[in-house]
Amino acid sequence: MTLEAPGAFKPETGFTLNRRFSASAAGFPPLSRLLRTTLPCSFLRISVPKTLVSTPSSNITAVVESNSAAVTEVEKEKLSDPPAKRLKWVDEGYEMRVFTDDFIKSNGEKSVNLQRELSREADILVVVGVTNQESVKWIQSNSGKVENIICFESSPGLANKLGGSYVESQSDGSFLGRISGVSQLKKSNQTVEVVKTVSEAWERHNSDDIRFCILVIINAYIRPVPILKNLGSKGFSTLNCMVKNCGSQMLNCLLDPNCRKALQCLNKCSPADQVCNYRCITSYESPNLEAFSLCVLQKNNCLELDAKIPEKPYVPPMAKFRGKGLCHEVAEDVFVGWLGGLDWSWRVVAGLNPAYDQFPCQYQLFYRGKAKGSFWYEPVFQVKMLEGEMVWRRRRYRVKKGKVPGTFYFSVLDNGVVSNEFWTVVDAPDDLSWGLFHYSGAARVAGQSYTGAVLVSPNGAYPDEAERGRLVLALEKCGIKEWELFTVDNCSCADPPLGIPEGSTLHSVIEVQK
Repeated sequence: MTLEAPGAFKPETGFTLNRRFSASAAGFPPLSRLLRTTLPCSFLRISVPKTLVSTPSSNITAVVESNSAAVTEVEKEKLSDPPAKRLKWVDEGYEMRVFTDDFIKSNGEKSVNLQRELSREADILVVVGVTNQESVKWIQSNSGKVENIICFESSPGLANKLGGSYVESQSDGSFLGRISGVSQLKKSNQTVEVVKTVSEAWERHNSDDIRFCILVIINAYIRPVPILKNLGSKGFSTLNCMVKNCGSQMLNCLLDPNCRKALQCLNKCSPADQVCNYRCITSYESPNLEAFSLCVLQKNNCLELDAKIPEKPYVPPMAKFRGKGLCHEVAEDVFVGWLGGLDWSWRVVAGLNPAYDQFPCQYQLFYRGKAKGSFWYEPVFQVKMLEGEMVWRRRRYRVKKGKVPGTFYFSVLDNGVVSNEFWTVVDAPDDLSWGLFHYSGAARVAGQSYTGAVLVSPNGAYPDEAERGRLVLALEKCGIKEWELFTVDNCSCADPPLGIPEGSTLHSVIEVQK
C-alpha cells in the first residue's frame, strides 16, 4: 500500500516549527504541524505484499517521497516518523519508508526499487503535494498496478483509485475533491463512505487523522483493522434493541431540539471518527442526550461495540521529583499543581489528541475529596458549537492510583457514556513551571479508543526556551515530536466556571509557591 507524505501545507495558527499535537487523537499541530515544514511535494507509500494480504502478520510498508532536493533528513523524519510509529502501535506489521522525489530523475537504485515495489507489492499509493510534471508522469507510468491511489493537494492529472476502481477528483487536485463523485467503474456505498471519511479527516490536518485515513483504506480494501470494526452497521438489531429497551428515552430525545440536532449531527459522522463525533456531542449536550446515550449505549450496548484502552505506547512516569523518588502522594500533588495559589491546578498550553486536547481555554482542577483516599479531576474548557456560539463545559473524573507511582486510572461519565483512561505524569520540573501528562483511554460501548497528551503550565504560556531540551526528551518518551502539538487558544477566557467542592483538600506533601 502506498501513501504520500504531506507536501507544502498552509501554516495555521500554532507554534512555530520548533514549538509545537493536533489531538484526537490524535496528531500534528493543525496540519500545520504535520507539516509545518515547507515541502513542495512528497508522497508516502504503504505496501502490503500481496501474497500475505489475508494474514494477520502481513507486512505493510510505507514510502514517502518529496520532489524537493533540498528536503533534509530531519524534514523527512517529520513526514514519516509519527505516522509510522503510530501505525505500528496498531499493528507491528505496518512499516513506512520515506523518499524525496528527486531520485526519480536519477533513474538510480532507489528509483528502480520503488518501481519494483509499485509493480509487485504496493496495495496503496498516497500522493501528497505532487505537482511537478516530471514526477506526475513518473507516477502515472509506474502506478498502474496499484489497486488504491489517493492524491492530496496534487496535480489533477493524477488519478484516484479505490478497490481497483477510479474515483473522480476536483480540478484543483484535492483528494476526491469534496466527494465529487465515483466513476462508472464502481459505484458502491462503501466507496462513497470511504471518500467522505478520508476527505474530512485529511482536512483536519493532524497526524492522528492522517493515520486514521490510512487505516480506513486498509480496513476497506486490504484487510480488516480491528480498531475500526465499529465502522460496520448492525442495522435492524440495533434499532430493535433501542425500541425494546429505550423507547421513552428515544422519544424524549427526538422531541428535544438539542438532542435531535445531536443525533442528526452524529449520523453524519463516521462511527470511528472521534473528532466529528465528540464535536457533535459537546455542541448539543443536554439531559435528554445523556439519558438516551446512557440507555442505548452504556446500559444496553445496542451498537454491540467494545473498545479497550490501547496498550501502546507505554509511557513511563518520571522517576524523581525534587531529588526524591516519586511516590503516589507526590504524584498527586504534582497534579494538584498551582491550585490554592491560583484558582486552577494547571492551564493547558498544547495537546496532541485532535478530539479532546484542542478545545480553547482549558483549565485543570485536581483535588482530594472529602472521602478518605478519594481524588478527583475536573477539566473546564470552552467549546465552539457548530452554530458558532462559545460555551463552557466541565467534566468530573474519579482518579485512582496505578500500581506504579505516577500512573493513575481515570473514569468519567461523559454524556451518558463511561470512558476509562490510564494517565501518566511524564515530567514536571521542581518549580512546577510546566508539566507533561500522557493518557490512553477507551469509551468501550462507543467503540472508541484513543491516546493523547497535554502540556500544561500555571498561566497557559509555553515553557521557557531554557526548558526546551527537557521538554523534548519528555515528549520523546511519549513517542511525540514537539512540532506535533496543537496550540490551545488561551485568549478570551473570561469567567470560567471554576471552584471545587467544599471540604476538598489540596497538597499533601509538597509545598507550592503562593
